[in-house]
Amino acid sequence: MSRAFVKEGDGDENPGDLPELPISEHPNYVTPRGMALLRSRLDDAARRVAALDMDAVGAKLDRAHIEREMRWLQARILGAITIAPERQPADRVAFGARVELVDDQGQEYRYRIVGEDEADPEHGLISWVSPLARALHGARVDEAVTWKRPAGDLLVEVLAIEYG
Repeated sequence: MSRAFVKEGDGDENPGDLPELPISEHPNYVTPRGMALLRSRLDDAARRVAALDMDAVGAKLDRAHIEREMRWLQARILGAITIAPERQPADRVAFGARVELVDDQGQEYRYRIVGEDEADPEHGLISWVSPLARALHGARVDEAVTWKRPAGDLLVEVLAIEYG
């Protein structure tokens, strides 16, 4: 093997060179489920760091990555503002709402508005700071809003709002 592809040193990168994970500039609103997920992720990271074999190659870097993740999770938990969906206005779209929509082509959509860390659009969980959630905020059943998307604006009508 050419020496050009062999790393010099002890085999571990310098863990001190890891930049911190970015924290969102938005308030950290979370659902009760979102808070439980953050705490579960922190517990999992603590288990992973405790299980590391510090004699293994790359263990220092692995530990640095996990500890950085733990600092990020701790900051997200400490800054979290838990919003109980059942305390939201039942007749308007707000944080924690499950919303059913229809566009002018008859295509139906179902989303739940959640915190940034809980968002998973493929599973119908959208962040409260997403363009759709912002467009829907305050809307009522039978009200139409414009969803500003990269693919083009789409007019959607609110069919149902549910909390809990």
